[in-house]
Amino acid sequence: MKPPPMKPSPMKQGYRIFDAHTHIGKARHSGRVYTAEDLLRDMDRFGIERSLAIPFPVVEDWRAAHDEIGRAIREHPDRLCGAASMDPYVPEALFREEVRRCREKYGFCALKVQPQYHGLNPFARRAGFLFETALENGMAVICHTGSGLPFSLPSLLMMPARRFPDLRIVVAHSGGGIFVHEAMLAAIFCPNIFLELSSLMPHHILEVLSEVPGDRLMIGSDLPESLDIEMGKILSLGIPEEDKRSILSGTACRLFLGEDSSS
Repeated sequence: MKPPPMKPSPMKQGYRIFDAHTHIGKARHSGRVYTAEDLLRDMDRFGIERSLAIPFPVVEDWRAAHDEIGRAIREHPDRLCGAASMDPYVPEALFREEVRRCREKYGFCALKVQPQYHGLNPFARRAGFLFETALENGMAVICHTGSGLPFSLPSLLMMPARRFPDLRIVVAHSGGGIFVHEAMLAAIFCPNIFLELSSLMPHHILEVLSEVPGDRLMIGSDLPESLDIEMGKILSLGIPEEDKRSILSGTACRLFLGEDSSS
């Protein structure tokens, strides 16, 4: 008996899409609830092949939030991958243990820090343990930038990028528009810094591309209401095909999955 045909991978206008910034769980700070089923439904609706799922920055129980994402990854390993995110002021040994658990049990591929809510200055040597933990577990670090000054300035990530040259650092939101030039400078001077483009206007993205190659840029939605808009602004830009495919999937596939799959 022949096996059933494989379901074709979702695509959008002929492009594979990897959303490098989504959330699953319940946010204490906003009351938002977004389940794995919600995410997968929206992925199918908008032609998203894969998403990186991150806990909201403020949750009731970060271990439970990680487990919720981990269960979703086990059920949909071809659609989802995960990032850990937790209070950086818990005892350091506990922090390191939980991040390692997320990698070993669920295969998480990234560690997210949110200076706006976590109150941690990524520039300070005090934050070094976080970057060390990611490096020890083969994870990338994703850091929120934009809102939440002063610790959310993209330039502050240049110091850990220099201290840990083998670590891959993703500047989430690329400074949120107003600090886009800071994000560009960070990426220009630190080759291990990557830019996630959610919240930028199309003209910002063209400016970023004038200085930072497409293979260090990636798409992200952050919130489901923005998903179609964030994809659409890349799909509609008159940029080289290679850059478009890198931004839509190739960069994230290489960074988080170790795959070269931009085609």
